[in-house]
Amino acid sequence: ELDELRFEFLKTPRRAKDGKNVTQMHYARQGIITPEMEYIAIRENCKWQDYKDQIGQHKGESFGAEIPDEITAEFIRSEVARGRAVIPVNINHPETEPMIIGRNFMVKINGNIGNSALGSSIEEEVDKMVWGIRWGADTIMDLSTGKNIHETREWIIRNSPVPIGTVPIYQALEKVNGVAEDLTWEVFRDTLIEQAEQGVDYFTIHAGVRLRHVPLTIDRITGIVSRGGSIMAKWCLAHHTESFIYTHFEDICKIMKQYDITFSLGDGLRPGCIADANDAAQFGELET
Repeated sequence: ELDELRFEFLKTPRRAKDGKNVTQMHYARQGIITPEMEYIAIRENCKWQDYKDQIGQHKGESFGAEIPDEITAEFIRSEVARGRAVIPVNINHPETEPMIIGRNFMVKINGNIGNSALGSSIEEEVDKMVWGIRWGADTIMDLSTGKNIHETREWIIRNSPVPIGTVPIYQALEKVNGVAEDLTWEVFRDTLIEQAEQGVDYFTIHAGVRLRHVPLTIDRITGIVSRGGSIMAKWCLAHHTESFIYTHFEDICKIMKQYDITFSLGDGLRPGCIADANDAAQFGELET
């Protein structure tokens, strides 16, 4: 049975030495074209002409996009260096095929999977991942909240040729038995490191949800619809203290930098309906 198997020969997790930088952005800003950038250039040029022919059929607003006739490794380096594109590739995820996300590149599709307390085995989650990739997912998010989260993610990462993302606060919450008030920075920090050493390529972090924003949602019709946002809002109200994700944001950056993990800044106060759109809570988080 798949559930009984274990990875007995996992290598020691890789991590940047103190004071060193192994991120793709660091290399890009040093003017260095990495093998990942060269691979992406080849990949992005596949059917590039067909893509250009299609977008040329209709007039539209470019919204600042500057798509060249050919994607080169130098163009990729430049876009990453300017902060307009990201290469989500954790140094502990050698199984992944480098890819890029940015406004001047092909549109990418994300697929969400994950178990829950109601069920789903490790085998089922790996199967979901495989089928998601077969049907075109460029990245996969593991949103597991049930049992064996760590081992489930290990199997997913070790079998995934695409970047894997997570919402670390979900597993941190499980570590405190689902009681948001019992969360601490130490529990969250250890969860980040644990997932980073496994090879997670990008983290969704709800860093913009602050104590002063929570009361602004009181008159909403649908309230706070983000799970991560509601977890942090409950913690802030229970302790009447600023979010530890916000106050420790620099520490989070340092951890992610050591493994070259990409940020996905979660919109924890996004509206759940049209009536709640563009309210003070949403814009307060965006300004943060």
